[in-house]
Amino acid sequence: MNAGRRVVITGLGAVAPSGVGVPALWEAVAAGRSGISVLDGAEFDGSPVRIGGRVRGFEAPALLEPALARRLSPVQHWAVAAADEALAQAGAAGAAGAAGAAARALPWDPLRAAVIAATGSGPVDAMQAATRALDARGPRAVPLALAMHGAPDAAAALVAQRYGMHGPAQGVSATCASGAIALGEGLRRIRHGYADAVLVIGMEDCLNRVNLASNANMRALAAGYEDAPAAACRPFDRARSGFVMSQGAAAVLLEAEEAARARGAVALAELAGFGASSDAHHPTAPHPEGRGGAEAVRLCLADAGAAPGAVDHINAHGTGTPAGDAAELRALASALREGAARIPITATKSSTGHLLGASGAIEAVISVMTLLSGLIPPTLNLEDPEFAGWDFVREGARRANVGSVLSTSFGFGGHNAALLIRGAGDGAAVAAETASPGAEEGRNHT
Repeated sequence: MNAGRRVVITGLGAVAPSGVGVPALWEAVAAGRSGISVLDGAEFDGSPVRIGGRVRGFEAPALLEPALARRLSPVQHWAVAAADEALAQAGAAGAAGAAGAAARALPWDPLRAAVIAATGSGPVDAMQAATRALDARGPRAVPLALAMHGAPDAAAALVAQRYGMHGPAQGVSATCASGAIALGEGLRRIRHGYADAVLVIGMEDCLNRVNLASNANMRALAAGYEDAPAAACRPFDRARSGFVMSQGAAAVLLEAEEAARARGAVALAELAGFGASSDAHHPTAPHPEGRGGAEAVRLCLADAGAAPGAVDHINAHGTGTPAGDAAELRALASALREGAARIPITATKSSTGHLLGASGAIEAVISVMTLLSGLIPPTLNLEDPEFAGWDFVREGARRANVGSVLSTSFGFGGHNAALLIRGAGDGAAVAAETASPGAEEGRNHT
């Protein structure tokens, strides 16, 4: 067990296909509603896949300067909104002013407050638009904003400036494990004394013709569900055929426990453990026996000083790909040993879709809400499980006494990460607000 400082989660934010804001996201996921829809509009004409998880009902933050808002990609708007929500919930900052200055000072030494932006691709829409402009009209048509805001780490710099966070502001990219790895790096930074607070933002938007075509050509995406898009993502189901791409952002504020206590902040949960590994096996396919995934889980539990039997619930990576889901269960069986199949498992990408580099962050948000509410959300579309003997939560949300959640993230390139999130003891103060009154054990919300 690591002897460093205890790290708690004090703020959450989200902009997702399932809902804008954490309460809306959680209500939809707990009730078993899908955020997947048909991708309509001329931009998707001719696309081989026309379903995905789109952010709807979102307006760019009104407090962004209009000129800045015009220069930013939508994914960066979502990142700012998620960061604002997390910091406001934590009582760490008021609304940021139009010039980017926080309404009141941060509660930590600014040099010990850091920002990490996690993304697999960054604002790819800006690069694609600039390339089209270059081809059509020449070099002078390329916007200067591309140099300022077109990089994967740009959102971290933007949020750091917005709130006066003078610790490191950086990007982390590890395909679909980006969000979980960023949270793990934030955990280590605080635990070992390099920061008192780290704001981790997961962000992704690859819902465009180029990225959809590339993934469809690999046969990685579920296709043919235009008449029933909500049924497309089918984790662990015998009829699964690929993942459903989504867009969005999520933010998690990590703090040293003593810093949070000193300022009277509520600890929503504890980020207790982190493990990461590489399959070093194949550009896209996981190791068939889940070797790297199992190692990430083992390292995570060792980091938290937890035995396999201490895991109460698994929020699985569960994308709905034939090879990925099978390898994940083999990894869990290897790392958690004989008790693995008895642990309740859910795959919430069946509701949100796959937010790629942001998925680890948004699933950390969902894991915290699971701890606070005592409600395990369902896996949608799991009608014919291929894998016998596992405790899949699939016919409506399940009430349970959940003290710890294992959240797994695996990505192309063999990136693997696992997080262990525990209850922090302060959750009773907010649990009543997070409970979803329509969700009850055994009720089918799908």
